[in-house]
Amino acid sequence: MAYDSFMGRYSRRLAPLFADTAGVTAGQRALDVGCGPGALTGELVSRLGAAAVLAIDPSEPFVADCAVRHPGVLVRHGTAEATGVDDASADVALAQLVLHFVAQPEAAARELARVVRPGGVVAACVWDFEDGMAMLRLFWDAALAVDPAAPDQARTLRFGRPGEIVELFEQAGLAEVTESTLEVTETYTGFDDLWAGFEQGIGPAGAWLGAQPDDVRLQVRREMAERLGAPDGPFSLDAVARCATATVSAPPP
Repeated sequence: MAYDSFMGRYSRRLAPLFADTAGVTAGQRALDVGCGPGALTGELVSRLGAAAVLAIDPSEPFVADCAVRHPGVLVRHGTAEATGVDDASADVALAQLVLHFVAQPEAAARELARVVRPGGVVAACVWDFEDGMAMLRLFWDAALAVDPAAPDQARTLRFGRPGEIVELFEQAGLAEVTESTLEVTETYTGFDDLWAGFEQGIGPAGAWLGAQPDDVRLQVRREMAERLGAPDGPFSLDAVARCATATVSAPPP
């Protein structure tokens, strides 16, 4: 799947850090919200067992792919706003790299609180697009140099800045909300390895690039390579995610 060579290589590295931060431990039941092809799902399975993991995604191809990759996991179609999961049926609900793309994040936060038992944990993380996700920051800086109207994700998407997920969770009535950052590093074999991910049309960056004429795509490629110092061999890029965890309060007596 094209996603694996683009964002998937980062989400697989992020998953164990995110699961650690959410306190995922054996004996729990977990819900993976917006599972994609299953980077976090696999980490949850390794800790809890397949039968204790439920995964949902609004994309049918992702649902099918995740189910194939993780036999025994119940993978269903669903959205962050409408999971289709029973009340208080999970010990922990996690949304990795999802909130940026949720149409109604306030409804999603309430939904996550609904499906987790009192005392359980809700957690979400997203990339810091302003300066923490080097791969995308390099791309959008190059794109803006070529076309100042390029839809930089740091300007168009929510939740990449300090306090934004915390505020969302607090407004949903969640308690003990804490914020942290999670950092991962990915290595590329060369610039072509990096650029190939964008050419596959994945995510907002890939979609924008694919809609541009050939000369613009070539200019963006050259600009991005120059900003990296025109590497002729392997190099690494860092990525920082903003993460928030919270506890579901017990209902009043």
